[in-house]
Amino acid sequence: MCSSNAEVEVSREQEQQSFLPISWPFNNTDKQYQHQNVSDPAAEDSTPAFSIHNFTERNTNFGFDLYRKISLTHDSNIFISPLSLSFTLAVFAQASRGKTHDQIVTSLNLHLLDDQGNRLPAFFHQLRGNITKNEEFTLLHDTISFIQKGIRIKDVFRNMSKKYFDMELLTIDFHNSTLAKNAINQHIKLKTKGKIPTLFDTLDQQTKIVLVDYIHFGGKWLHPFSTKFTELESFYVDNYNTVQVPMMFKTARAAYTFDKNLHCVVLKIPYRGNAYMLIAMPREGDFHALEDFLSARLVESWLRNMETRKIDIYFPKFKLDQKYYMHQLLPDLGIKDLFSNKADLSLLTNQTLTKVSQVLHRACIEVDEAGTEAAAGTGSEITPHSMPPVIRVNRPFIFMIYEETTNALLFVGRVANPKEF
Repeated sequence: MCSSNAEVEVSREQEQQSFLPISWPFNNTDKQYQHQNVSDPAAEDSTPAFSIHNFTERNTNFGFDLYRKISLTHDSNIFISPLSLSFTLAVFAQASRGKTHDQIVTSLNLHLLDDQGNRLPAFFHQLRGNITKNEEFTLLHDTISFIQKGIRIKDVFRNMSKKYFDMELLTIDFHNSTLAKNAINQHIKLKTKGKIPTLFDTLDQQTKIVLVDYIHFGGKWLHPFSTKFTELESFYVDNYNTVQVPMMFKTARAAYTFDKNLHCVVLKIPYRGNAYMLIAMPREGDFHALEDFLSARLVESWLRNMETRKIDIYFPKFKLDQKYYMHQLLPDLGIKDLFSNKADLSLLTNQTLTKVSQVLHRACIEVDEAGTEAAAGTGSEITPHSMPPVIRVNRPFIFMIYEETTNALLFVGRVANPKEF
């Protein structure tokens, strides 16, 4: 709940006096409190209990694995939708055999569900249904395969992909690469309501299959920020560089904690409906150290040890628009044959030498006072009492957007510089 205008003015004046720009946005009160030990978040549960939550946990870890691969070559902003990509890959796990199939399900951490009837596609179908039926936020999800004209698709795959993934199978003539590119871009633009106006810049004439999977998310904060309190403030990109960004402000009840081992503050900001953004900001902006430990178990330990109280929140407005060539990144996770002449897609078609040519993933997000709109194509010690009543997100941070009923990770990203798209 937001405070009155008078309270806000006093709070901002006092904050400017008490919390001058420093390397860490809190005072040093965390030493006054005892720290609580939690188990190692990286520890694996050897019991394969395949509930929907266990399924989404494995899918979340795939997302963090992929995020880490991207972060190795990117010191700037990152934004991806692990859910979107896992749906795309799961479809082609059903189209493949042999090593091609095994590499996909192993990279998705879902090999224990494999060869158990239709459990793998059934779990994806259940997850998609649970998420998209939430009427309090917008979540549009589609999976599309653009396949070279002349490749005959097997009826079994066509029926399975429609039943479990509601996937579109569209034929296109890649030999006329310019017309193919324009047709695909226009199709995606219409599907995402203009959020992704241009997905492909070029296409090769030898292209066989292009995979596109996108999510469009629109969420409103449960307690919005007021635009009249947004002011330009410093964001500390690193120890030597700052940028001026529109910094939003509100006083509200919020859940948060402090991870002493990873030296980061973690803040949970809810959307209307069953979704929330989780923000993790390292003390000295060292996001690489935090990223090494990201896992579903770590996030669960943060959430389990959060305290909810009334606090002042300063959070920057930002936009991100990121594009990744996933067929260049996924081999590092073990998915190699799918993009080579070794691909075995014999459950898709009888035609030999059929491979996936491109998986291009483009994701964009805009965070403002009202909420968020996003589209995508394709052991710690926790100290819940160590926080002062002001949280200022003015250094590089990692953020995640979750659907709460299924615990599904929709998006994960890093804001290293909110002035860069």
